[in-house]
Amino acid sequence: MLDYRFIKENLEAVKQNIVNRNMNADADLVVRLFDERTSLATKLQELQQKRNANAAAMKQKLTPEERQKYIDEGKQIKEAVATAEKELSECEAKLDEAGRQIPNMAHPETPIGKLDTENLEVKKVGTPRKFGFKPKDHVQLGEELDIIDFERGTKVSGPKFYYLKNEAVFLEEALIMYALNILRKHGFTPFITPDVAKEDILKGIGFNPRGNESNVYAIEEEGTCLVATAEITLGGFHSGEILAKEALPLYYCGLSHCFRREAGGAGQFSKGLYRVHQFDKVEMFVYCLPEQSDEIHEKLRLIEEEIFEGLGIPFHVVDTCTGDLGAPAYRKWDLEAWMPGRANEEHPDGDYGEVTSTSNCTDFQARRLNVKFHDDDGKNKYVHMLNGTAIAVGRAMLAIIENYQNEDGSITIPEVLRPMCGFDKIGPKTAKKDVVYHSSKK
Repeated sequence: MLDYRFIKENLEAVKQNIVNRNMNADADLVVRLFDERTSLATKLQELQQKRNANAAAMKQKLTPEERQKYIDEGKQIKEAVATAEKELSECEAKLDEAGRQIPNMAHPETPIGKLDTENLEVKKVGTPRKFGFKPKDHVQLGEELDIIDFERGTKVSGPKFYYLKNEAVFLEEALIMYALNILRKHGFTPFITPDVAKEDILKGIGFNPRGNESNVYAIEEEGTCLVATAEITLGGFHSGEILAKEALPLYYCGLSHCFRREAGGAGQFSKGLYRVHQFDKVEMFVYCLPEQSDEIHEKLRLIEEEIFEGLGIPFHVVDTCTGDLGAPAYRKWDLEAWMPGRANEEHPDGDYGEVTSTSNCTDFQARRLNVKFHDDDGKNKYVHMLNGTAIAVGRAMLAIIENYQNEDGSITIPEVLRPMCGFDKIGPKTAKKDVVYHSSKK
């Protein structure tokens, strides 16, 4: 969250930032509650001083009448302290709730806009392939090659679930190892993180664990949720800690299952692997000094580019506009890969779809999670925290299937993945008897 004093001293800029981000938040309320909290804290401190003075007086030699006078006065002060503590606690809860609605300030160069169509393209890598045949989308290819089963995923678990089969299993594991090996080269410490996190950790990262707008699965009566990304568990790893300055920056990467409700996630291009309730992802996460975060943000973006250049997938990079930024992000780069399966009247050869993103969240998450470093001046200050997708396996697999398809219906495996896959092509299966004679529906 933003520092309350910063909000008060930069009120108009904060309010304009809220408008630019197309969010609903009340900065005026935060300032009013902040002032009220300051006043109540001062009042409580004065009452506590009176209580201490009263207790000190009781230790003196007193007549019975004087002692009774201090006893009566002490009872009144005790009641007043209790009332002031309650008022302060209630005010702090309201301030915390209002403060959490205020988004991070946006980078001065972030394009102003409301929709992702207003994101600014800053780089393009690779040339989309020109097919000598009509390409298929990954859903059709996956089913025809017997490597993805969406129908039974829906039958067993519900819509937006799926089974990976045969070569797709090895392709997924190869993508994970490919990404981890690149991150190991760049000095990242690898983790396999828990799939569950406490609600206060999710709130600290910026996820809403409850309510209709929540994108995560809450575990009833446990105060925990299934994680939507390893950003949550890696970000919570050092919560409540003071880090040594000389240890920063800390480069972490985490492999995890990711669970997302994807409420409202529909549309022509949300089908198949693009928008699902469960997938695997390798996430990058960095704790650093404030003066390091802009440079490290560029580094994370270049690593994402390295991963997809190695896969031979055409992509472009966009500077995400204010309305498309998540609340914690100061600046966010999206890497969108070319997807032939997105062909339509407007884009007859296909279009780009997001496969990774990287965000600089400055000290926004660190304030919520209370992660600091001990500076040379002897003071504890908040670190900056950054995150970035190394590989979201489902979307990367989607891009490979569609870009590397052949006219005979087979899929060529990118060269960098072949040693880990153990094969260079996924082809149609040889004819075999169906394992199901007929479907029995009750």
